[in-house]
Amino acid sequence: MTFDDGHLWAPSFWAGMAGAWIIILAYILDRCIGDPRWIPHPVIGMGKAISALERMIRARVKTNEGLTRAGLLFPLLIAGGSFAVTWGVLLLLGLIHPIVSGIAEVILIATTIASKGLRDAGMEVYRHLKQQDFAAARRALGMIVGRDTAHLDEPEVVRGTVETVAENIVDAIVSPLFYALIGGAPLAMAYRAVNTLDSMVGYKNDKYLHLGWASARLDDWANWIPARLTAMLLITGAWVMKLDAKGAARMVTRDARLHPSPNSGFPESAVAGALGIRLGGHNVYHGVSSFRAYMGEPTRPMEAEDIVQTTRLMFWSAGAFVVLCFLTVLVVRLTGGTLLWP
Repeated sequence: MTFDDGHLWAPSFWAGMAGAWIIILAYILDRCIGDPRWIPHPVIGMGKAISALERMIRARVKTNEGLTRAGLLFPLLIAGGSFAVTWGVLLLLGLIHPIVSGIAEVILIATTIASKGLRDAGMEVYRHLKQQDFAAARRALGMIVGRDTAHLDEPEVVRGTVETVAENIVDAIVSPLFYALIGGAPLAMAYRAVNTLDSMVGYKNDKYLHLGWASARLDDWANWIPARLTAMLLITGAWVMKLDAKGAARMVTRDARLHPSPNSGFPESAVAGALGIRLGGHNVYHGVSSFRAYMGEPTRPMEAEDIVQTTRLMFWSAGAFVVLCFLTVLVVRLTGGTLLWP
């Protein structure tokens, strides 16, 4: 098989696969070292920029109508700015040498994903549960969820951990890699900015109902395709791991849309069906009880090992998506198509 730029096995052909190699290396880098605390993380800068923009808006805008219009500034300035800054940095580094730019792109994409961090957070809760240190398990869970955890029993701690890991397979792994596949580090960084905006101002409460609406809506749109891809990956992963793949597919079909989020129900219902457990129920936020629709069927009581199984499903799904990214680039190259990057 030959192409305009040479034989299938020619170096020029595989050099054209640079986007695939960058994504693979970025995932491996995150899987191995995660986000070391001694390295400044881009999300910290995004958070400071969001807080500064919010202070500036609130100092000048006092009406709900004005806040609604001003809410558009968050996606435009924060997400747009993240894209532009990343693109500019890579352009300048590319003037030094393409390899320098490629290395920087690997590192930047790695900062947008959090497979190791998500796994470590879940397994910390698991270790405390296995040691029967329930107070420590509740504190560890409280570091990764917004709900009150001080009085949760063991099954509820497990539920909170499984729900958080499952939901974040989309936000922390599949979505940033999905956008990296489309537009490299600039688009992946823009997605991370959108996700950070949602976590800071995308709340449906009195404080952010008007100011944060655009950020929340954009986050929903950005995760729409990745959430559904994640559900399919989890169903396939359940089959590979000899879990209940049929149950996962059935629960996605039946329960995913019951979740208040248009996207989070897809990974959570898939995991619930695969493990044969029921997620959802009553959560307490700042002393106020809130009910979230049930997902899955409780074929057995939840146990600490469900955290381990969820983590394994997460890694299987993440690895499968990285392979899918590679195959997508390969097919585009084989068919003579072009990619938006690099």
